[in-house]
Amino acid sequence: MSTKPSLDKSDLPLNGILVLDFSQFLAGPVAAMRLADMGARVIKIERPGTGDIGRTLAFAGLASDGDTLSFHMMNRNKESFAADLKNSQSMEEVWKLVEKADVIIQNFRPGVIERLGLGYEEVKKRNPRIIYGSATGYGSTGPFKDRPGQDLLAQSISGLPWLNGKAGDPPIPVGLAVADIFTSTHLAHGITALLLRRERTGVGGLVESSLLESMLDLQFELITANLFDPKVIVKRGSGAHAFLPAPYGIYKTSDGYMAIAMTPIPSLGKLLDIDLSRYEDPKSWWSDQEVITNILSTRLSTQSTEHWLEILDAADIWCAPVLTLPELIAHDGFKEIDMTQTVVRNSIDGSGEIAIKTTRSPMRIDGKTVKHSKGAPHVGEDTEKIRKEFGI
Repeated sequence: MSTKPSLDKSDLPLNGILVLDFSQFLAGPVAAMRLADMGARVIKIERPGTGDIGRTLAFAGLASDGDTLSFHMMNRNKESFAADLKNSQSMEEVWKLVEKADVIIQNFRPGVIERLGLGYEEVKKRNPRIIYGSATGYGSTGPFKDRPGQDLLAQSISGLPWLNGKAGDPPIPVGLAVADIFTSTHLAHGITALLLRRERTGVGGLVESSLLESMLDLQFELITANLFDPKVIVKRGSGAHAFLPAPYGIYKTSDGYMAIAMTPIPSLGKLLDIDLSRYEDPKSWWSDQEVITNILSTRLSTQSTEHWLEILDAADIWCAPVLTLPELIAHDGFKEIDMTQTVVRNSIDGSGEIAIKTTRSPMRIDGKTVKHSKGAPHVGEDTEKIRKEFGI
């Protein structure tokens, strides 16, 4: 397996862009991280001492060198400037940074950043070219706006948990922070688009997104179908997809699971050595979805995943194994895509370096992967350096 080349920072598209990251937890910090991945310089503005509350939000309970593993992941390749936004002297320093920044990212609850004096309307008076990215839980108006902007809560309000599981199961949320992650992507996308507009027009701008809007966008097919025909609602079956016909779904084999996507039922039956010729009419793949799924489940459970993959892959059937996490990490396909990088920072006790292996940006630029070695900063680690550099 060949070693994949990665880009130098000077070749990255956002090199030279200065981002001030006022955000906490996940959606805002990850949006800023995505910009840093693309070459932007990101200065994280944190409260002295405790810093971003996300430093204590531990995915799987894991921590290293005084911060959670989650914080290390989300704040790699950033600098930290400690500032008390309720202190006038600190605010004077922050304003000097704001005046030189290209981008601001914040995800306070609606109204909080305005009370601190750093809302978009105030900022653009001092820096008309600023690109201002704002993430909320549910938008800045309406009956949901004051609810806590948290991933599980946003998933729940959006109805997403009803799409998971089988008939009779309770609503099941996605086991990852999909609302936060999608919001971070939309926010970074909007900021990048406004940077392009500024290059053309010289005008800054405001981009806003929310956890709820991101979850609604994720369900654009379902919501559009319901708006077109209100009779379209979520009806979970015995394991098949609620909105695609048989055989679409995940099936148990003798030693694991496999997925089968869009495939003509009669030809699939021949490959599995079962007679499904009575389902020649594609309409029956809908009307008899559960019956077909049960027949397939019974047959597929008699042999291993690898056995069925050899048969179906040879016939170019759309199928795949359902890998466990350890199977994925050990697989040559995971190694070939070269999705990991190692970030490093000096330990908090000065005893040496702390290395964290994590994922890289999922994009390639000019055929090269985007990797960085700078780990997440300690609270205020770069404050003095930044003060000198910016004369504050």
